[in-house]
Amino acid sequence: MNAYSSLALQSTISSQGRFELKLEEIRLPPPAADEIVVHMEAAPINPADLLGMFGPVDKSSLVADGTPENPILRGQVPESRLASVAARWDRPIFLGNEGAGTVVGAGGDAKELVGRKVALRDGTYSLFRVLKAADCLLLPEGVPARDGAAACINPLTVLSMIETMRREGHKAIVHTAAASNVGQMLNRVCLEDNIGLVNIVRDARAAELLRAAGANYVLDSTKQDFHNHLVDALVATGATIAFDAIGGGPLLSQILAAMEIANLRQSSAFSRYGSSKLKQVYVYGLLDSGPKIVEGNIGTAWSVAGWLMSWSLEKFGVETITRMRKRVTDGLKTTFATHYGAEISLREMLHPERVKSYTKTGTGEKFLVRMDA
Repeated sequence: MNAYSSLALQSTISSQGRFELKLEEIRLPPPAADEIVVHMEAAPINPADLLGMFGPVDKSSLVADGTPENPILRGQVPESRLASVAARWDRPIFLGNEGAGTVVGAGGDAKELVGRKVALRDGTYSLFRVLKAADCLLLPEGVPARDGAAACINPLTVLSMIETMRREGHKAIVHTAAASNVGQMLNRVCLEDNIGLVNIVRDARAAELLRAAGANYVLDSTKQDFHNHLVDALVATGATIAFDAIGGGPLLSQILAAMEIANLRQSSAFSRYGSSKLKQVYVYGLLDSGPKIVEGNIGTAWSVAGWLMSWSLEKFGVETITRMRKRVTDGLKTTFATHYGAEISLREMLHPERVKSYTKTGTGEKFLVRMDA
């Protein structure tokens, strides 16, 4: 079987801080016996994609270069931020964390997949991918690539959060930046599974979106009475685990302090060390790149740690992952549906004006990349 020629989006940061984003032509090998060739059709732009795409580049330095057929985006990383990406100096990174497309070729063991739609991870801002069939998520018949493009990360992140909660002995969850796509999915799953969920947002529009979706506890962290309402919600739900998408700033401490007060309210015993019930905050995002602040009266039984869906899946085992995948494919048009604010082509990702649009964070503004141009 012949090799495939593909275009793939590639990001490079040099040791001098020069940034370059371009479409690189690559040759893909013929599929091995257990591999398939996927013609990519659609891929979402997630926050993690933007981090890999631009790193700490100064976006005001971005300028268009190249030609209409072969556009290039160039820029500069400030010297003060350059050391933070030393591991990727002069090493091109191929981009796109998830996406979906049609199987157009296969090795001998996977020919029955030709013509089927699949969702997959990594290198998805490209025209073709060659990968093991077992690493793909087979989409149900009739489900278009657009509906399955975001099937591999956000849905499994949500289910992994819930699995983590259960395995660690907690019974309810606190989630920040809760009107995000992950947050909306988490709210739907918690309602389906009767799990207590405290949603923390940062503006009235996000709060109204979640309330309209049936969320029981929605708190705006910018309000003066946030702390008191947070404590009340924690008492009502018993939540002692939080998944924080923001990372920096004082919210970590506010959550831990409120959990401590809620735990003490429900305890009849006194200890100068505070509540013995563990309060766990997992940081899984970096919407605020500032320092992570942990301070104040939070007792002794607390923990703050990083969390990543893919690392969690490694602990869960094949049986749990298979169960999760089935729930995702069953709910692609309902529980795990993703809605997009706009669609752009692969080449349009390199236009400075488009960059301003798809790097702007906001509820309901998720972008979908089409691979048709």
